[in-house]
Amino acid sequence: MTTHVRLARPDDREPMLELWERAVRATHHFLEAKDIAALRPLVAEELASDTLEWWVLATSEDDTPVGFLGFANDAIEALFIEPAWHGRGEGRRLVAHAESLARGPLAVDVNEQNHSALAFYEALGFSVVSRSPVDSGGRPFPILHMRRDARGA
Repeated sequence: MTTHVRLARPDDREPMLELWERAVRATHHFLEAKDIAALRPLVAEELASDTLEWWVLATSEDDTPVGFLGFANDAIEALFIEPAWHGRGEGRRLVAHAESLARGPLAVDVNEQNHSALAFYEALGFSVVSRSPVDSGGRPFPILHMRRDARGA
């Protein structure tokens, strides 16, 4: 099955939220169910806002979202892939799309405890430039601030 990248539409919000939850449950093992439940309305609110450019990775056959990217100010603010689609190169595809949108070095923040995401971004040439002991909401989930200076790693 092939995919394409397109701008998100309002009717993508609920499928994106459901996809986010499945992806987080599959990759963010440091979060408890109560953490995910607390984050869900915040993610829904963010998906409905226009503070980020939202891009959907959708199947070419029926346009079903299988991943999405939130992008702003040369930074990947969100990148989630449907767990059944992990390992197929779709995350790389969304990073490449973000790279095409960026005007300078591409940045991303990664939960320190999300070892697979850290390894993914390091494999794409990102390196840690700083660390925050808490996430943007002040929760005890350290964040690694990463950047890729060379384009097209």
